[in-house]
Amino acid sequence: MIRVLVADDEALIRGALVALLGLEPDLSVVAEADTSTGAVTAAALSRPHIAVLDLEMPPADGLVAAERILREPATDGEPATRIVLVTRHARPGVLRRALAAGVKAFVPKTTPAERLAEIIREVHAGRRYVDPEIAASALTENDCPLTTRELEVLRAARSGHSIDWIAGQVHLAPGTVRNYLSSAMGKIGVSSRHAAARRAWEQGWI
Repeated sequence: MIRVLVADDEALIRGALVALLGLEPDLSVVAEADTSTGAVTAAALSRPHIAVLDLEMPPADGLVAAERILREPATDGEPATRIVLVTRHARPGVLRRALAAGVKAFVPKTTPAERLAEIIREVHAGRRYVDPEIAASALTENDCPLTTRELEVLRAARSGHSIDWIAGQVHLAPGTVRNYLSSAMGKIGVSSRHAAARRAWEQGWI
């Protein structure tokens, strides 16, 4: 029996996935979560073979949860949990980060439950799956136009905190942080630091 964790902040989608996967004779949903932090905790407690994680979960995101879950070593002869990331949007940069972190599958939310069950079996067997459209778009993604410092500041800006807080996190003066944010906003073509951080995250740059 393949033990599965399902984590999605949308109760309707999570409930449907749990119900549909539960109909499969070889799959057992052993835990659910509605946040990225909850997913990490649930994985530690239930030790699933496969964690199906929504990419857009608060308070961080599914990729952060995946990275934390993947740090846990295998125990009692069981393999470490393998990750299937599910998302509404094809984000090639995030795909590359996910694969580098050890995520085994990357699928869109439009994937039918029956196909998701097949992918779970493939991942459990040690194979990897990437949606063909996401893989194709990854080959044509533009290079990141931002500097390392701009990316560092935008990564901190994703928290939604003040300029002073961001400055403390990246060990720069508030004025310098404003300059980096302004430069990044200009390069990306948006009018706020929150939009710039969001765009950088969507592209997989941070």
